[in-house]
Amino acid sequence: MAALLIILAALVLLFCGYVFYGSWLAKQWGIDPAKKTPAKETPDGVDYVAAKPAVLMGHHYSSIAGAGPINGPIQAAVFGWVPVFLWCIIGGIFFGGVQDFGSLFASIRHKGKSVGEIINDTMGAKAKKLFIIFALLVLILVIASFVNVVAGTFFTVAGSPVMFGLVSNPTNNQTTAMISILFIVLAVIYGIITNKCGLKTLPATILGIIGIVIVTIIGLNVGFAMSRNAWIVFVGVYIAVASLVPVWIMLQPRDYLSSFLLYAMMLVALAGILVNAFKGSSAIEFSIPAFTGWKTQAGFLFPTLFITVACGACSGFHSLIATGTTSKQLDNEKNAKAIGYGSMLIESALGIIALISVGVIWTQWKQGKFGSPSAAFGAGIATLFGKEGSGIYNTINALLTLAVSVFALTSLDTGTRLSRFMFSELFLKDGEFSWKDAKGIRKVLANPFFGTISMVVIGSVLGGLKLSQIWGLFGAANQLLAGLALMAVAAWLGQAGKNNKMFFIPMAFMLAATLTSLVLTVYKKIAAMIQGVQGALAWGNWFQLLFAAAMAVLAVILVIEGIQTFKKQKK
Repeated sequence: MAALLIILAALVLLFCGYVFYGSWLAKQWGIDPAKKTPAKETPDGVDYVAAKPAVLMGHHYSSIAGAGPINGPIQAAVFGWVPVFLWCIIGGIFFGGVQDFGSLFASIRHKGKSVGEIINDTMGAKAKKLFIIFALLVLILVIASFVNVVAGTFFTVAGSPVMFGLVSNPTNNQTTAMISILFIVLAVIYGIITNKCGLKTLPATILGIIGIVIVTIIGLNVGFAMSRNAWIVFVGVYIAVASLVPVWIMLQPRDYLSSFLLYAMMLVALAGILVNAFKGSSAIEFSIPAFTGWKTQAGFLFPTLFITVACGACSGFHSLIATGTTSKQLDNEKNAKAIGYGSMLIESALGIIALISVGVIWTQWKQGKFGSPSAAFGAGIATLFGKEGSGIYNTINALLTLAVSVFALTSLDTGTRLSRFMFSELFLKDGEFSWKDAKGIRKVLANPFFGTISMVVIGSVLGGLKLSQIWGLFGAANQLLAGLALMAVAAWLGQAGKNNKMFFIPMAFMLAATLTSLVLTVYKKIAAMIQGVQGALAWGNWFQLLFAAAMAVLAVILVIEGIQTFKKQKK
């Protein structure tokens, strides 16, 4: 019953946040349904393509979700369920939702341009360049983190009878891999029949859902096997291609269809929680302690909790998606609240579901039974329906594992497309709108192919590290990006004469928490190296040290620029 009360409380609070606070934000900023959006004003058939609200909602939500709201809350549960619950709710409504909605709105009013361009208008060209460099560093970590998650979900262990090819009686990993590959094919077919054959959204959606069922049935019976390194190469090639082709071929249809998996996953989880609550004495208990202490093996609650929960409450990556792809597809400003603010609150609800999933298998999770948070999520929800090893347990566990991998792939191809935009922006001068306008070596560096290949190769190589070596750094960088995005939008709103006061507390808190985390990372790595701790000089530790130091320095410079901008606006 405890799990049911937790999720009901979360849903009520998030709904109230959307209705009251979200509507207040829209009124304060001046959302105007009569104003043309960039997708309607400057369509290009590649990136600027107006999408139906449901389709764009699917793209945006699938892209921002990824594996973050599942991995983060589960890892942060070591502090107890109350801190995680409170941060998901408060963070989602007053931090993450404000950032996502504000970033989307600001980008719409900047012809669909990125946060970097918004900074350029308010803080200058120097700040823009520094922000883009910082954002590219974060995107490298995004690519590395989710390449690692996907490859870890798909790969066939050494010694397996089949290391490459089709497999009968597949393992969970091989099933997930097969369905994911077929899902990509299904998305391309959907994109063609809706954009080139003129099939309407409703019948196409029905066919798409039927297609999802078919590819799932195939994957449950025939798997696909490859080694972990082979999957890293496969994913790298896929995201490179997906980021370069027009959005209607892959991005829009894949994300739209994958959103149904996400919705279904959440409904299945809610059904499991509801059914379990009324089993009486046979119900599985939610056994996470309410609060375990201000310090655990993971570190101090501040800043660790706020870094670890990540996408379940606030994520800088969302601002890049909102200003990189979503703003270029929005058909009307009136839909910005539902897509920008609403999606974040749904993601917070997913974070609470992830918290409940690990709560019902808490003892096994603490004993290290599950190799990853994603595996624990699938097992936890499946446990609500049946005993481990039963048919219903295996089926639900496989489907939930599939859903997590699909979202990770979705974040990957969106993140790679974003890196393409921002890599080009880094080498363009004012007045140059594409790589074709640049001259000399800048024309080569701003070329979409050069930027895409560079980011994919770097991210994929780093994806070979252990997830533990990437995730903590990704969390800090990602949340620091959120603080900088909040600062950028606040500066723009101030310049435009609009109310920006709702940004200052979230901005200051996120900057404080993340800079503290990065400084602690640098201190710990240097201390371990000086003390001669075994393995401290491994290249993975050097990577963490240098990356953390670089991002901290860049962030401090940008914060100084921001403070100077706010001072000028007060005069």
